[in-house]
Amino acid sequence: MIIRKLFKFENAHIVRGCSSVKCRSSVHGHSYKVEVLFESNYLDNGQMVYDFGLMKQNIKDLVESFDHAITLWSGDNPEYIADMKKHSDRWVELPLSPSAEQFSRIIFFLIDKLFGLTKTKNGEKEVKLHSVIVHETDTGYAQAFREDAYNEQMGIIELEKIVFSDAVVESFNDTALFEKLKNGVEFINPESV
Repeated sequence: MIIRKLFKFENAHIVRGCSSVKCRSSVHGHSYKVEVLFESNYLDNGQMVYDFGLMKQNIKDLVESFDHAITLWSGDNPEYIADMKKHSDRWVELPLSPSAEQFSRIIFFLIDKLFGLTKTKNGEKEVKLHSVIVHETDTGYAQAFREDAYNEQMGIIELEKIVFSDAVVESFNDTALFEKLKNGVEFINPESV
């Protein structure tokens, strides 16, 4: 069975090197919709694959870290990166260009790492992240599966090369969330949310 949780965020970016002149040469924004899909052959004590309420914890914080932020590619012009950071409290710097395709891979990667470190408490069994769909517009989206998120031909994703601004980190319910993720600290789901 597959379940889906929808998240939304507003974000600005430039996607260098793409075919569209507007997209590669001007800062612009999108109203993103992110679908996180989990799968399992089992149901938990509440007869669910995975409680949607649990997704409103750290998973939501990771996805919404991009909300009302500008996403920067670390390989872009250093002067541009510095200027954007100077004029925006909320920014995320990625080791890959912030296309819808890379957003879907990176969000999959972040949630997969978090989920791999999470201890469940309500009888969940064999729950796996199936895919992440990132709708950049109403008519266009990218969907990443496990093999995409870890495909080196599409670019290597390293947690240590993802940087969240202080304002983004301060918006997490647990301000140590990303540091814990990078250090492999175990997360324990609450018994009740």
